[in-house]
Amino acid sequence: MSNDQWILVIDDEEDLARLMETVLHKEGISNIVTAGTIADGWAKFQEFHPSLVLLDIMLPDGEGFDLCKQIREVSNVPILFLSAKDEEIDKLLGLAIGGDDYITKPFSPKEVAYRVKAHLRRAGFSEEKHVPKNLLIDPFELSANETELKKDGKSIQLTAKEIGLMSCFMHHPNQILSKETLFEHVWGDEFFGSDNTVMVHIRRLREKIEADPSKPAFIITVKGLGYKLHTKGKQR
Repeated sequence: MSNDQWILVIDDEEDLARLMETVLHKEGISNIVTAGTIADGWAKFQEFHPSLVLLDIMLPDGEGFDLCKQIREVSNVPILFLSAKDEEIDKLLGLAIGGDDYITKPFSPKEVAYRVKAHLRRAGFSEEKHVPKNLLIDPFELSANETELKKDGKSIQLTAKEIGLMSCFMHHPNQILSKETLFEHVWGDEFFGSDNTVMVHIRRLREKIEADPSKPAFIITVKGLGYKLHTKGKQR
């Protein structure tokens, strides 16, 4: 990470926040700011413009879900939920409103640090010097660092997971991709969810790129097999 990139940890458990700060420092992530409430978290988000947010769900002045929605109105920064709630409905809700990962307490701080680094890498904040060309498949254009998608020249705000899905689809246009393939490409080793998770992200992606999400023209469901990106454009 460059010196001007920040990680925002929003959790009212001070000991846990300090532990996360220590572990992230050991993993080479030095710029970390913490907050213990939604109000303070939103203020620091606006001040520091972090590259990633670790967000507790249960906070003294409300639920992290609400802050996630607020952040999503202005940014597609990766958001990783931290929560003592381990019910599948809570996980699906967190992902459905724009979260990129859901980590249940108690957890291994080192595991969280690895997930943070993986999301930063997927969001385009790696140290890799080589920059490939943008990927063009009419009507879509995916930026070289895979942080921005355009349709017909207009930018579409996507979460890191949605960008990951589009990357997978655009690198394999008109090919059927199974849920397992999508899991491996987008979530990698840190994915611990269910099949419903990819369905939630596909639905949200369709809402952003399809003219009529109920009758998708681009991301097509192939019953019993998976999904494919249907396009007449050629990969360039």
